[in-house]
Amino acid sequence: MAIDPTELETLRDALIRARAAATRVVMMDGRRVEYGTDAEMANAIADLESRIRRASTPRPGSISFATSKGV
Repeated sequence: MAIDPTELETLRDALIRARAAATRVVMMDGRRVEYGTDAEMANAIADLESRIRRASTPRPGSISFATSKGV
């Protein structure tokens, strides 16, 4: 099941706010998530940004091939 890019952005923004406030405990979807280090939070933010890029990239509906004899 794919997560909507808007939801991913909301999660990323919450992590960025928590990191800026030097808080390593975040509540997400009713779950408590605690990050051991700042590096773990940075990795989680980078992962979310990567997922946002992938989810926002349009997928082609079909593939077209063009051929030529080189003439």
